[in-house]
Order: sequence, then C-alpha cells, then structure tokens
Amino acid sequence: MSSAGAIDLLAEVTAFLHDEALALDERRWADWLALFCPDCEYWVPAWKSEDEQTTNPRRELSLIYYPARAGLEDRVWRVDSRRSVASAVLPRTQHLISNVRVTAVRDLPGPDPMREIDLRCEWTVHQYLPRERSVELFFGRYQQCLVQVAGGLRTRRKKIVLLNDYLPARIDFYSL
Repeated sequence: MSSAGAIDLLAEVTAFLHDEALALDERRWADWLALFCPDCEYWVPAWKSEDEQTTNPRRELSLIYYPARAGLEDRVWRVDSRRSVASAVLPRTQHLISNVRVTAVRDLPGPDPMREIDLRCEWTVHQYLPRERSVELFFGRYQQCLVQVAGGLRTRRKKIVLLNDYLPARIDFYSL
C-alpha cells in the first residue's frame, strides 16, 4: 500500500472510531449497532492477575462477552426499554479515542472484494452519574478487526482491554 493509501486508510479508520464513540455518547444505539457485522464478536476480558488477562471467553470469566451482534442488540434493548435496573438512569458519557494504529490489512477472497483491517487504539471514557452526582473514568485499549464493505467499515471483532478494572459501580457497553 502506498503511503498516501495508508494515510487515507488511517483517516477512514479514525473517522469510523470517532463515529462509533459519538453514537455512544449521543445514545444513538441503532446507529452504534449498525457499525457491527451480524457475526461480530464483542469481548471485554477479565484480569487473572495484575499482568494476565483471560484468553478464552468461552471457558474463562469475562466482564462482557457476546459472540454475535444479537447479544449486543438484546443488551441495547434492555437499556433502551429501561428493563435494566442498572441502567435505569443512564450516565452521560464522553469517549476520547487516541493513538489509532492500523496493524494489518488483508484482502479477503470472494466474489465481492473486501478487506480486513486490524487496528489498535487507546480510549478514555468520562462518565457522569446523575443519580450519584459523581464522575467515573474508564480507560484502556481497543483491539479491533474491521471489514471494508460496500456500505463502509463494520466491526467484525472488538476486544476491549479495560485497564482500570476496579469498578466502583456498574459498567456497560456505553461505558467502554
């Protein structure tokens, strides 16, 4: 890939991440869900020790794990319908994305040309809890695999490494 092509790709990936963050901050759940492939994996591993995370979401503890978008859709429905007691009063959030790096690009075989794009970035979320009148701060890394399709980029896999995993209160998809 030429350096101009790499710069364009980085700009496209960064804009995608910013769009995702804004959809969460503005509680546009349908727009946020539309950024995921139907067969996407969404995973927030737990920490086994100070230096080691769980590596298999099907056999080890995870903070959040959905093997497909249907799980995310169900979670969004519970939050949106106010059937989630933990999310009865939603926090106001501000997602900040930085240090975006494209780590790999692969052309996928098939009748329609597609590319897979691996990325890493850092994130911070400030969360104001109106009921408690307090602010929480979460931060970590995204390791994400995007696919480039006709409608733009979509998330195929998203691993969220939560670095401050001492959780003083609840945590949900909008907090990450």
